[in-house]
Amino acid sequence: MERRARPAPLSAPLRLSVQVAVSTPVPARTTLRRWALAAIQRPCQVTLRVVGAVEGRRLNAAFRGRDYATNVLTFAYGEQDGWLCGDIALCAPVIAREARGQGKAPRAHWAHLVAHGLLHLQGWDHARAREARAMEALETEILRRLGYPDPYLMAA
Repeated sequence: MERRARPAPLSAPLRLSVQVAVSTPVPARTTLRRWALAAIQRPCQVTLRVVGAVEGRRLNAAFRGRDYATNVLTFAYGEQDGWLCGDIALCAPVIAREARGQGKAPRAHWAHLVAHGLLHLQGWDHARAREARAMEALETEILRRLGYPDPYLMAA
């Protein structure tokens, strides 16, 4: 898959389902959709599932072998009829805790993690330094377009 430093124009279609499995306030579905649209470069069919710490920990343990809740997990299922398909789990309490701890606006952190998850769905990764730089540059550009500051400058 060819990678570019800048995102493609917002022309890719999105089929989005949102599931909220927590009672705490989360961004509105329309807001989650706007953030998702900003991060896609090709047709995507995705479910965003907002989970609590128990489900987040269970998913991370089952699929990554790590016994703690993490902020975002992406499950890519491949392509069907030209659409990339997958699920993204966003752990609300971890996102809230990280935003406070890093001095970030919660909405900015949510937007970043939605974009991060969707980039993973599209094949982006950050396992190697070169890949991480490219993915971080793209995330920074997406957030800039959405009106949020660079998430990596704020994470000091």
